[in-house]
Amino acid sequence: MLSVSGLQVSHGAVQALRGISFSLACGQVLAVLGRNGSGRSSLARALMGLVQGQVRGRVQWQGQDLLGLAPHQIARLGVGYVPEARDVFPLLTVHQNLLLGLPGHLGAAAERERLAWAYGLFVQLHARCNTLAAQLSGGEQQMLSLARSLLARPRLLIVDEPTEGLAPALVQTVGQMLRDQAAAGVAIVLMEQKLDLVPALADRVLVLGRGEVVFEGTPQTLQQAPQVRSLWLEA
Repeated sequence: MLSVSGLQVSHGAVQALRGISFSLACGQVLAVLGRNGSGRSSLARALMGLVQGQVRGRVQWQGQDLLGLAPHQIARLGVGYVPEARDVFPLLTVHQNLLLGLPGHLGAAAERERLAWAYGLFVQLHARCNTLAAQLSGGEQQMLSLARSLLARPRLLIVDEPTEGLAPALVQTVGQMLRDQAAAGVAIVLMEQKLDLVPALADRVLVLGRGEVVFEGTPQTLQQAPQVRSLWLEA
């Protein structure tokens, strides 16, 4: 479904990505790991058409070239994006934020059905539906960002640091939601700094270091590579 070949991203004289290549099929989860500055967020933003710098290489989604398309055009092709910054609308309520995630072609009954489904994903949001997003905790804002992205029923989901700052119980909730989406056939690119979710969730792992792939394999293979973990992941 997703094919990335020789992807390079430069911000002026700084090269954030140096020829990243990988592919991803439906229902697969690819975890992209690395320390801060390794290029994880640059990769997520490049896939979503959000990079302001120079981008080279090739990104194809279901045979469609993505490089050069605007973010809204990529979203309409079935790609969802959950940014690290969450990017909820602070002066809108939870319910109003979710409404903005709905496709425009749905009828009233279908909208109600999808909203009920989203509230079922994260029951905490239902209790806070009339609360301004600015008044939510960091974990609640993360749940809202995830639920809003899923309302469009994307076939590819790019998630940047979904567990950052979350309590352990919420980390498990987010992990289960992502597992359910993968089981439903959604391809997921998961940008993470920690290994917490990876063994139980990811099919494959890329470890980035200084904008390059320094390891590619299964989570089990990574567990058996202490040198990779010590050099590129552990503090």
